[in-house]
Amino acid sequence: MTIRRVTADDRLTTSFPLAAYAFESSPLGAARVEHFRDYLPYHQGNTTLVIEEDGATLAAVSAIGMRQNLRGVVLPMAGVAGVATHPLARRQGHVRTLLHRLLDEMRDEGRPLSALYPFRPSFYARFGYVGLPKPRTVTFTPADLGSLLRAELPGEVGWERIAAGYPTWRAFTERCLEQRHGFSVFPDYRAVGLRDRDEHWLLTARVDGAVTGAITYRIDDYGGTLLGNELLATDPLARTLLLQFLARHVDQVERVSLQVPPDELPELWLTDLDVRVEARAGRPGSSAPMARLLSLDALSGLPVGPGRVRVELTGDRWLAGTHLLDGTSGTLDVVTDGSARVPSATLTAAGLSALAYGVLDPAELPLRGLGEVQPDAAAELRSIFPREVPYLFADF
Repeated sequence: MTIRRVTADDRLTTSFPLAAYAFESSPLGAARVEHFRDYLPYHQGNTTLVIEEDGATLAAVSAIGMRQNLRGVVLPMAGVAGVATHPLARRQGHVRTLLHRLLDEMRDEGRPLSALYPFRPSFYARFGYVGLPKPRTVTFTPADLGSLLRAELPGEVGWERIAAGYPTWRAFTERCLEQRHGFSVFPDYRAVGLRDRDEHWLLTARVDGAVTGAITYRIDDYGGTLLGNELLATDPLARTLLLQFLARHVDQVERVSLQVPPDELPELWLTDLDVRVEARAGRPGSSAPMARLLSLDALSGLPVGPGRVRVELTGDRWLAGTHLLDGTSGTLDVVTDGSARVPSATLTAAGLSALAYGVLDPAELPLRGLGEVQPDAAAELRSIFPREVPYLFADF
């Protein structure tokens, strides 16, 4: 067996067929196979590794070079995708071998963060990944937004095809990247797929000429559903401007279905709004995303709360050793072999990642098998890494 990096047209006969078998209906028709070539430009910068034996591809994994906001600092991130194995080669350790090689390369290339959407969360938990919250799907009837039609709001909305409005959309997501914890964006070569397919409308909210909110959407049929992707709003006014536009579809669609960030509370948007809010996490097909730190470089210089704690990192290929985490200056210093005279904790990579991403309290880590944390160390870690809801945004 050999491991090699594939590029360009090689994907057509190696990684693409495996991923299609794993994640699509099968067997594929000839027309669907022909579409594979259309995807090549949007994978050109990916790192794709395969295991081969006697000319057959046994397994494949890919990493997309992305960027992610971690507590206010934008860092390079490896988005792991396309993890698939030939059905006759499954449960033989091939994905483990490829993931080790892939994440080694990503770390060496200076990507201290990684995220993915798992086929089975417990599988990736063994690689140090920890769960992140899912976006919520919100469904309501536009008739319930009727009160907004009478509201006089400062600002305006813009409406155009995504192909025309793509530069505006891209610039706004870049602003969200700078401002929102956990937010991630694709590299340009992947992001432009939304523009090139041109299958959505772009709705923007603007105040004093500046874009403050946006959503891409399509309508499946007359009397059907207005299907919105991610509703992005920097403030309540932006969100209300977007909802006011959706209210105008009362005689066109029966319902509106949107995705909203995991910390959004649609049940409080309007009085008497009959709304269904869902976030189903299950398998296969609807698992919540996961993420991890690949390097402690991700923590150095983060804005954090005051606190000092000594952590011993165990059981991980990429994070190990004893380190002092010092947030007393307001930004985090990471010192190897920190002082033994401060509270200490033993953490797994997933445990430290859970704290950095803000998804677990230190007291939860022992309950999840992610570390041993005494009360004094928990207090310091809680101060350094206060709970914060991450929003991954990019879906890959």
